This record gives sequence, structure tokens and C-alpha cells, in this order.
Amino acid sequence: MGRYTHPFLRSSTMPRLQQIAQYGQQIWLDNLSRHLLDSGELARWILDDAIAGVTSNPAIFYNAIKNDAGYQADLARIKSEVAEPEARFEALVLPDIRRACDILRPVYDESSGERGFVSFEVAPALAHDAAATLAAARRLWAAIDRPNAMIKIPATQAGMTAIAAAIEAGINVNVTLIFGPRQLAAVHAAHRQGLEARAAKGQAVAGIASVASVFISRIDTLLDPQLPPELQGKIAIASARAAYGRWKELPPLPAGAAPQKLLWASTSSKNPAYRDVIYVEDLIGPGTVNTVPDATLAAFRDHGKAAATLECCQAENHSLLAALAARGIDMDQIGDELLSAGLKQFEEAFAKLLELVA
Repeated sequence: MGRYTHPFLRSSTMPRLQQIAQYGQQIWLDNLSRHLLDSGELARWILDDAIAGVTSNPAIFYNAIKNDAGYQADLARIKSEVAEPEARFEALVLPDIRRACDILRPVYDESSGERGFVSFEVAPALAHDAAATLAAARRLWAAIDRPNAMIKIPATQAGMTAIAAAIEAGINVNVTLIFGPRQLAAVHAAHRQGLEARAAKGQAVAGIASVASVFISRIDTLLDPQLPPELQGKIAIASARAAYGRWKELPPLPAGAAPQKLLWASTSSKNPAYRDVIYVEDLIGPGTVNTVPDATLAAFRDHGKAAATLECCQAENHSLLAALAARGIDMDQIGDELLSAGLKQFEEAFAKLLELVA
């Protein structure tokens, strides 16, 4: 759950991002590139700002390969050796995933496997094929070959089957593109199913890590145009706080299993009218993760305020969600719509990525 210090003992000179860790929340960087590794910047952020993990996705790698000169020599060599574009992409970036895992390995070891993870995503085109997703997860897990890797699988119906099977196989899983409460409940159930199936076979359940990545800002981006001013910019945070309340009430897992952490994703503010660190400041609480892009990281480092905010304002949160329901807006339906849009966005990014390495 992270380290805790009595609030009166917290140093006012402690870096702002480190202060978040004192409330039991991990901050992961939502970016990865060869420059971050070669320059030592990632290592410095781990040391200076208590960055405790890294996530990646097709859009992140598209921007990295397109803009980071460090990839070009390798890409020219790989093109002469590997014919298939997806295999080329993996040959180019999996060494960076391994390096990031190695840089974060001390964090992983010192926390007994609580922190220090690096996520890599299965191809988005597999999102509705459970068997192919599981096969890809197994292959990538073996190829990365690091205990602090996580394989990202989307929260589709087929994904739930693959998630349970991957957990049963002992693979760390980052479940991505979660938006609605029904999706999140299914993710928790798949995680539990995998652990219970593994325990039933007499296999160890300790050391298998998983996070459920709940996307935040896209909810407000979709809903705000439909809502009166008093509800705008508030529903995503209220929904996340409600999800945290339900997460705390989940029944116990098999003995020795680690809980599946809630991870707040898509936490950059898309609306310039909102505070640029709103989705970090308002979602700080123990046992959670916030994955933050560079710009939001820099903004919080400059002017963010760390406080225990995740469990506050429960009556107000309930009223906000009740007001939303009274307007006929179903968060599960919104979740399905956003999942479809998110999958399309990732598929398009992955197609551009494969064109880039072709």
C-alpha cells in the first residue's frame, strides 16, 4: 500500500509527487521512449519524484518512434532482418520494455512486488478474440521475461476470458479501457476467477499482479456537452470515487493473492477551463495508481497539491451520480460507447504504427 507518515511529519520541502506516495498512491509515467531510457531521465524521475511504474500503448510508441532519432538505426537494421510489420515493431520496442523493467526492478524488489511495473499492450485488433489475446499475452510475457512486466488486455467481453486465463497462467495483467461500473465489475470477477482456478490446481497465487485501468477524463469530455454547468467536469471524479468505494468492499481473494489495484488512466485534463491537475489532485487515495503523461507530471511537479481526496465528499458524489441518472444517462451505456471509441482509437494508432515501421 505504500509508505505512510503522520501528516505533521511530512516535510514541506518534499517534492510534490513524492508527497502523493505518502498517501499510499503510486504515480506511473504514461510514456516510454528510448530517449527517456538513454538520457537517464526515467531513472531521475524514479529517484526524484517516486515514479513507481511505466505504461505504454500504440499511440505512445508511434510518437516515440516517429520523433526519437534513437530508433532509426535499429529500425533500418530490423527491416533487413524481419519481414512482418508487427514483428518488426516488437523487435524494435521490446528491448526498451525490458530496459524499463530493469530500471524499475529495484523499486519492484524493495516493495516486494508492490510497485515497479512496466506495461505493454497486446495488438488492439485482437480485442474481440479471447484465444488470440491469450496467445499474444503468453508470447509477450515470455518475450519480455521480466517479473515486473504487465501485459495490457482491453476490457471487452472476449478480454474477460483472456484476463482470467492469463491470471491463471501467472501473467501480470493491466486491464485497459475500463469506463463503466459494469465493465469494472466484470474485470474484478475475471481477476478473481483466474486466481481461484490457479489455487484450485494447487499453484501459488502470490506474486501475480494486476491493475484495473479506469479511464477518467474521457467521461467528462463525452458528457459535458450534455450537462448543465453545475454537473460539468464532476462526473468522472464522482464515478471514480464510487468505483473506489465498491473496490474496498470486494470479498477476500484466495489466501496470499495480491488485490487488483485500481488505476486511474487518461488523467490529463482535456478541457482548458479545468485545473490541469484536477484528475490527479482529486483522486489520491491508498492502494491506487495514477498513470500520468509528461505534461501533467510537470504541472503537478510545479503546482499540484497532495491530499487524501479519494474518499471525500461522498454525499456530494452520490448526489452528482443521482442527478446524472435522473437525466436518463446510464453510466454503463456511456462505458460501452467509450470502450468502442477507445478501441477504434487504439486500432488506428496501431495501424499508423505498423505503417511507420513498414
